[in-house]
Amino acid sequence: MNTPLVSVCMTTYNHAPYIARAIESVLAQRTSFAVELLLGEDCSSDSTPDICRSYAARYPDRIRLVTSEHNVGMRANYRRTIEACRGRYVAICDGDDWWCDPEKLERQVAMLEADPSLGLCYTRSLRLFEGTGRELHYPEVMLTDFDRLLFNNTVENCTAVARRDLILRYYAEVRPEEHPEWLTDDAPMWLWFAAESRIAWLDAETAVHLMLPQSVSQSGLYRKRIAFCDSLMDTSLWFDARYGAGRHRYRLLCRRSDVALWVLSYHGPVGEYLARWWRDVRRTPRLALHPAGYGLLLKKILFRRKGADSRG
Repeated sequence: MNTPLVSVCMTTYNHAPYIARAIESVLAQRTSFAVELLLGEDCSSDSTPDICRSYAARYPDRIRLVTSEHNVGMRANYRRTIEACRGRYVAICDGDDWWCDPEKLERQVAMLEADPSLGLCYTRSLRLFEGTGRELHYPEVMLTDFDRLLFNNTVENCTAVARRDLILRYYAEVRPEEHPEWLTDDAPMWLWFAAESRIAWLDAETAVHLMLPQSVSQSGLYRKRIAFCDSLMDTSLWFDARYGAGRHRYRLLCRRSDVALWVLSYHGPVGEYLARWWRDVRRTPRLALHPAGYGLLLKKILFRRKGADSRG
């Protein structure tokens, strides 16, 4: 294999229905440079390991398998696959997503090669909700600056191409393994890129992000949805404190409380809503003056009490 300019990091666990489609979408890329695909397979209990081994055997010059005898977990699997990459750039495509534009890498790498100050280039994506077939073109607005990404991180993992040396710097500087409270690996990384480099976007829909009914970020259980949103805001609070001098702290605390209370205005008993509001106010007394908590409570009492979903 020629020394690749781009390494594609594809982590996978129990993705048997999807992984072949993801791999084929990478193999279909038309590029003027060498590309390698790293399959980070974490000892799945379905047929994912067999599928990955089959592809690695069929394409030994293009695909390398990264695995072990024991499951290491999402975070360690992600990092070891990244560290096995050899290219100047790393593109991300998780095992249940896929690329829909065969020119994706060619166009993004051209932008990165033309401007050494760029650390990351991302694109638009199509979010496909499994089960319902609903589609969402994401995002409405492409954001690139640290201050706005703190509140709305629009970098979809499956669309990102980043400089490998910066990814390694991120791991060395932030040490995300020391933050088990961060429920996702990609959001912290892209916030760091926004703080430490410039970000560009390509106005094209190049990837499909499959939204599974049950995942870290998606759940039918309202308490799990709240926990995930809390984690995103706590991640932003950490980065704001370290890279933004804490200038957005109060607004981020308001956002974290607002999202939780908005979910609770639809689900759960009134007592749970009040307990969450009081917890937030105890931690941040200024939130007692924040009007959203009172408005959402009124809505819950007047309009949602009978239909409240008590599932956790």
